Amino acid sequence: MHASPRIAAFAFLVVTTLASLGWMAKGSEAPAADPLSLQSIAPYAVIVDYETGTLMYSKAGDEKMAPASMAKLMTAAVIFQKLKHGELKLDDTFTVSERAWRLSVAGKNASSKMFVSIGSQIPVEDLLRGIIIQSGNDACTVVAEHFSGSEEAFAELMNAEARRLGLNNSVFRNASGLPHPEMHVTAHDLAILASHLIRDYPQFYNLYSEREFTWNGIRQANRNTLLGTYPGADGLKTGHTAASGYGMVASAVRDGRRLIVVVNGLSSEIERANETKRLLDIGFREFKPYDLFAKGTIIDKAPVWAGEQDTVPLVASAPLRLLMRRHQRDAMKATLTYEAPLRAPVRKGDIVGQVRVSVPGMPDTKVPVAAAEDVPEGGLFTRMKLGVQGLVSPPDAPTPVQRDVAPVDPAPRAAP
Repeated sequence: MHASPRIAAFAFLVVTTLASLGWMAKGSEAPAADPLSLQSIAPYAVIVDYETGTLMYSKAGDEKMAPASMAKLMTAAVIFQKLKHGELKLDDTFTVSERAWRLSVAGKNASSKMFVSIGSQIPVEDLLRGIIIQSGNDACTVVAEHFSGSEEAFAELMNAEARRLGLNNSVFRNASGLPHPEMHVTAHDLAILASHLIRDYPQFYNLYSEREFTWNGIRQANRNTLLGTYPGADGLKTGHTAASGYGMVASAVRDGRRLIVVVNGLSSEIERANETKRLLDIGFREFKPYDLFAKGTIIDKAPVWAGEQDTVPLVASAPLRLLMRRHQRDAMKATLTYEAPLRAPVRKGDIVGQVRVSVPGMPDTKVPVAAAEDVPEGGLFTRMKLGVQGLVSPPDAPTPVQRDVAPVDPAPRAAP
């Protein structure tokens, strides 16, 4: 067969290329499970680094759970967005309906409230404090009815905002977080929502750190007991119903680093506060930032078929920074994958593969890999060389290449 020499030559090229790239299985045992995964007493818990969005720890973080009053974070997000876009002003007033008022006069053991008065006009700024500090379900109803006529209709605004933010596993059915069979969130989604509030609405985020608020002559303390008791704590929201247990979305800053912790399903306020503090302590003390790949870092070279040059450097198309514990860093694995050979022409910036970083106890993280320079199609000399090798036709299918690579900067980054 006339094709045999060409096929044999191409097979030899692939084998030698893969060998030069170090594509071989390494006989190593799987890393031991991260002991932190067994430590949280909360049924649902996540630790997230605010700057990078790194999910540092997750226990049932993507499983559905009842949000209780933590749903009010999304209610506030809708209001903040309208304020930011000029559709609303802090001194605009909303009228208290009979339905909202009835929530405020419910029995002693009923849900949390701002204690609004029927028919009264309440400024938006005070309603926000009633929602954020006092966790007032009546305040949520006032807001929902003003914008949409009902909490059910207002929930559609909440769901639209959730979709915009990428909260793909959360569904809202009212503005307050009162139990509803179709309403659920995830701990990870709540952490994403908290990051959004902190990053996009700094002019309003300070409301979450206010320690108390008085309305109608009734003073109520912020239900977030970390304020004033945990250094750097400045938000966000607690929640509790019989269905959800005790939960909290908390954020704190230490040495220039901000972490977000979400817990839910705990048995008491004290247990909720203590577990949140403990997870924050672990995050700040044991996790260090590592700059693994800078944007433009050359990771490897890939073979190019029929190009003016035989190879092209591959670079990280974005920086990759992770928060890890020391033993996680020691067991970390970075794997480059792409298909070889690349076919000319190759353009600078073309995404040709990815680096996947696997860390015990954390979800895998990926960064796209791009060609570092242009590789035009080769001319007559290149075609003659390919003809001598019996490779005048491109391979029918590229060969997957997968190999371990070493991060450029394995040392922890100093705190800013």
